[in-house]
Amino acid sequence: MKKLLYVTDQGEYVDHSFIGPLFEKYMKKYFEIDIVYFTEFKSDFEKKDDHRFIVPTRYKTSLLKELKSNSIDLDSYDFVVVRNDMDILKHAIDERANYNFKVGYRLSFPKRRARLKSNIANNKANLLDKLFSGFTTNNNVKIINDCDFFLPTSQSMHEEFFPEIDITTFICPAGIDPNELHDNIQHEGEEKRFIYEGTLDKLREFETILDAFSKVESKKWHLSISTKDTEYAQQLVNNYDNIKKNIQIVNARDKDELLDIIAKADVGVSLLPDIPVYNTSVPIKTFDYYSSAVPTLMTNTAHASKIFSDNIDGWFCRFNSESIKQKVEHITTLSKDEVATIGQKGQDRLLEVKNYEKIATRLAEQIETL
Repeated sequence: MKKLLYVTDQGEYVDHSFIGPLFEKYMKKYFEIDIVYFTEFKSDFEKKDDHRFIVPTRYKTSLLKELKSNSIDLDSYDFVVVRNDMDILKHAIDERANYNFKVGYRLSFPKRRARLKSNIANNKANLLDKLFSGFTTNNNVKIINDCDFFLPTSQSMHEEFFPEIDITTFICPAGIDPNELHDNIQHEGEEKRFIYEGTLDKLREFETILDAFSKVESKKWHLSISTKDTEYAQQLVNNYDNIKKNIQIVNARDKDELLDIIAKADVGVSLLPDIPVYNTSVPIKTFDYYSSAVPTLMTNTAHASKIFSDNIDGWFCRFNSESIKQKVEHITTLSKDEVATIGQKGQDRLLEVKNYEKIATRLAEQIETL
């Protein structure tokens, strides 16, 4: 069995909802996989078990040397995959000739582009920031093209953000874990319970969603907002006196608590502006909702509409308050059974086309061809 080193850009204690099922579970059927996580809280290398290594962040740009100094056999690896971090990627490419492994780059989300967009939205970006971003992009393209293979989340993400990359490319999407599904807990109330999870900032324009809910005639609904940005969320909600009593803001302590909140909801909200940083892949929140068979209200993008169908396994609307309002009003007229049926169909659909077990099989077969 060939051996693969997966170098994350994530901390030891961060939720690994993508890394966990794909690389720690299903890909291990095809490769022997070691995974590197980073920490700012420890000063020394730690071997968490035979296949998981915790490395202090100060060793990011000398990672392989640090692994070797701790008796990790670098000659044993056939593949080294780096997630998102360009500095680590450059280091891996520089060391490739010394160990004869192939280097892959995993792009999960265009974080730098999203950060620039957010700064622009918050009036924190200047001309120099924009020029520097363009220079960085060009430099990153050269580095990625020096890899052996490229793993973007979607074909549309590849085409939108890195069309100049011409090396071997395998799509590596986020998905749903068929062995980690959660029961949908039906509540006794008459109201429809909506849930929104995730980051809130100006770029996400969450006030558009609140505008929509404030215009819904029926008040038989409840919206839970699960976010770490609770102060910002409260500032937004405070502008809507007529619906404040229908909204709850929570900060789930961990993934289990978040999934428990989701499981008690009727409808997930996965509405984001129809811009490339959001519409070139399915938001992770959507997979979280459907893991509990909670049907989801989504922005009608070309990428999402290839997976779901309106009023069959989810709902689509445009990202403006009137379109969202109309869809929310429609959903509030549906029976619990009708809503639950759409949720189950959505889960079944994802298990068919975005199933981590199937993704792992396909990805392993593709990497084996290198």
